Amino acid sequence: MKVHPFQILKPYNENLIVQVDRAKAFYNQLHQHNEIQLSLVVKGNGKLVIGDSIHQFQDGDFFVIGANSPHLFKSEQTSTPVHMITLFFTKSTFGENFFDLTDLEDTGEFFNHAQFGFQVTSSLEEIHLFMKALPKTSKLNRVILFFKLLKVLIEAKKKPLTSFTYPKEIGPVAGERMQVIFDYTLRNFQNNIKLNTVAELIHMTPNAFCKFFKKRTDKTFFQFLIELRVEHACQLLRRKRDLSVSEISEASGFTSVSNFNRKFRLLKHTIPSEYRKTLVSN
Repeated sequence: MKVHPFQILKPYNENLIVQVDRAKAFYNQLHQHNEIQLSLVVKGNGKLVIGDSIHQFQDGDFFVIGANSPHLFKSEQTSTPVHMITLFFTKSTFGENFFDLTDLEDTGEFFNHAQFGFQVTSSLEEIHLFMKALPKTSKLNRVILFFKLLKVLIEAKKKPLTSFTYPKEIGPVAGERMQVIFDYTLRNFQNNIKLNTVAELIHMTPNAFCKFFKKRTDKTFFQFLIELRVEHACQLLRRKRDLSVSEISEASGFTSVSNFNRKFRLLKHTIPSEYRKTLVSN
């Protein structure tokens, strides 16, 4: 399946679309599509940017991404190839009113949660089993596996990914501008980023840029930047145990440890040193 920014091309004569990605990195272009996306990260580490939020991902994580939610998976650079299995479908995949049948009323809970996207935090062993079977089974078995998977997702524990929903597609011009902003920010968040610099990238005044970004993410650019820096710090706290909190603060783009601690506590409700202790105890 070929994927373009803000568009997915559906293969002919397929209702449930399965995609297997094995590459040096995941598709890191900002995009959105009408389909709901179920993605199992078999192998890979990095950041998921979705809607108004940033999240870490690592081996074994499973995400549900809602229809029309702009998102991208930014892999960490590593010598090990990444691997992801993804299933795409819509609420009308099996017919316009199929999921409105009385017998399927329990699926309403799934679709309600899917609007905002979520990460599953339980039943992962069963989910892994179903997702890994999807690419190599028949179309009939794929449908059967889909409904088994749906049942597990309805009952599983969930962590929402975003609080901002996208009821319509973002146009190509706005999409390209958001891509430029995210590309620049993901490459430079460890450095001092000035508002004028980012605004000039998409040929806007700072005031126009702030309105443009807030309208499409429901937060300011600097709120987004701080969240990106904190999520990067969380990754370092988890994976780089030899680095001190001060070194992680600097490597994540903060100018002082006190500011780092303050912003970290605001978003994670704890300080970096305590966050690291929690990781060790788990």
